[in-house]
Amino acid sequence: MRIGMVGLGRMGLNMTRRLMRGGHEVVVFNRNPDPIEEAVAEGAIGAESIEDLTAKLDQPKVVWVMVPAGSPTEEVISGLQDHLGASDVIVDGGNSKWKDTIERAAVLKERGIHLLDCGTSGGVWGLDLGYCLMVGGEEQAFRTLEPVFKTLAPKAGYDYMGPSGSGHFVKMIHNGIEYAMLQAYAEGFEILERSEYSLDLAAIAKLWNQGSVIRSWLLELAEAAFDEDPRLTSVAGYVEDSGEGRWTVQAAIHEAVPAPAIATALFARFYSRQDESFSAKVVAALRKQFGGHSVREAAPQEPPTGEEG
Repeated sequence: MRIGMVGLGRMGLNMTRRLMRGGHEVVVFNRNPDPIEEAVAEGAIGAESIEDLTAKLDQPKVVWVMVPAGSPTEEVISGLQDHLGASDVIVDGGNSKWKDTIERAAVLKERGIHLLDCGTSGGVWGLDLGYCLMVGGEEQAFRTLEPVFKTLAPKAGYDYMGPSGSGHFVKMIHNGIEYAMLQAYAEGFEILERSEYSLDLAAIAKLWNQGSVIRSWLLELAEAAFDEDPRLTSVAGYVEDSGEGRWTVQAAIHEAVPAPAIATALFARFYSRQDESFSAKVVAALRKQFGGHSVREAAPQEPPTGEEG
């Protein structure tokens, strides 16, 4: 299948590579041309604009949008709709708010264009391990694109969630759970780090992954992070949020569902922007490990003076 890919960032470029490995042809466009050249060198078809990209696609035209949620997604989809027609499909693989997705799908449907919302998880590791895909929208469009989803995902790694917005809603809750998991690990490692014992945190992360009830991929990433920097001295304890944690808490409030762990994890990220904490360093380091998210460098520490106050 020939598919267009708009957005060649941390995930879009690797998704393009995985699609090409699976035998698909990919037409690529990115605001910064450098990743286009990189993708073309590996076999992709370059495009100079949205119009050029859509002109190089076969009917029905399929375009995967992998840009940040909000205005960037809105701008790309608005540009695409002028160059697509009946039975064409747009896949929003970013972290758009599900309510925005429902509104976009309704507008596109008036033109006969299908919008699939595809919650995408896998980060920078997805190229080799595959991406977990949570897809919402019209089921017939989903079935048409199954060869693409099957290529991108590991075995049993994609599924149809339901009507428009459901894919992004499920991914939002997925990320809300992620917030709480990261925070639990982070707090545990801070208690270990502050204890009276001189503990090897990388060794403990590795140990806990050998049959314990808290074993996980995140612990593997914690081990890698501590191997690189045993006390995370190079990582500032400043943790961003993409918005999905906030939306998850808002959904919990709307549905009157108690979600104290997720809410507290969200507030802990806000706190990380005010005061340095080791638990925030752990969350920042883990996000870098699994998603390639940037981290702020820690400020250099003053050498001890030997004086006591």
